[in-house]
Amino acid sequence: MRAVLPIWYLRGLLAGLALPVSGEPPPEPSAEVGVFALPTRIDQIGRVLAAVKIDDKGPFKFIVDTGASHSTISPHLAAALGLDPAAEVRMRVNGITGTAEVPSVTVHKLQAGDLVMEETRLPVVWAPLMAGADGILGVAGLKEETIFVDFRRNRVTISRSRSWGTPAGFSRVAGQRLEGGLLTVPARIGGIRVQAIIDTGSERTIGNIALRDALKGWRRGAPLREVTQVYGATIDVASGEMEVAPTMDLGSVRITDVTIVYGDFHIFEVWGMRSRPAVIIGMDVLGTVSALGIDFRRSELYLEGLRYISGALRRPQPGSLGPGEPQRV
Repeated sequence: MRAVLPIWYLRGLLAGLALPVSGEPPPEPSAEVGVFALPTRIDQIGRVLAAVKIDDKGPFKFIVDTGASHSTISPHLAAALGLDPAAEVRMRVNGITGTAEVPSVTVHKLQAGDLVMEETRLPVVWAPLMAGADGILGVAGLKEETIFVDFRRNRVTISRSRSWGTPAGFSRVAGQRLEGGLLTVPARIGGIRVQAIIDTGSERTIGNIALRDALKGWRRGAPLREVTQVYGATIDVASGEMEVAPTMDLGSVRITDVTIVYGDFHIFEVWGMRSRPAVIIGMDVLGTVSALGIDFRRSELYLEGLRYISGALRRPQPGSLGPGEPQRV
């Protein structure tokens, strides 16, 4: 009898799951050698990668996803390591638009910096946002670690949390942990109180319907919303509405010109965030700072230096995803 393990919050699989159950994914382009902390610019959305060893082999490049409670491995890397997906043990994963059951493999040891996980089972998946990477390192479930990402120096470190207080030159935003380890911070968008999830695995910043409706008063006289399609980790496709949001405040940090994709997305139901305004802050915003850190033991977010950030992606630029095109959020 086929076993289905508990649902994992692998929200990082946002761009569509190519062949989620079987078959080979499209060829993966090689990641730029040596690049781990890629900042967001006008013509690109940044991402964060970590050097990961699997069963003492590697290192391999995994996308660091603070919105996922567990990790994944690509079919290409699983095959290269001789790991045979267990067809009888499938894992149910949650994406933005729905759920899917995928094959899995067991790894004896996964190591990234000071983080070590032993005898763990990983779902085998591929999604377009993983292009050039070997997997996704889900870190939402961490308890004692700290992650620092320095975009200027191309440096990503995962280490044990230390009682050093707020790093010099950083703004501190106190948060709290939800079930599954998700880090949320209190925020305001256009004066509306919002529950914000810090998500380095999401390319775009997305909001729920409650937030969209709460901003109706601010929207008076603003341009009409642009409708787009959002592909998730399943075959389900959801409609989204893209719109430039009013000013977003995270503690002492003020962020402007952020385009939010609003929709009735499945993941907000999974996380119990349908009834109140909520937003998932993606790399289109996080990648515009000089450096960021998350202390999971203290439930704190650190943003370096900047107290007033202008979003790098007010509207999609030529060569990036635009209205009417599938959104990788």
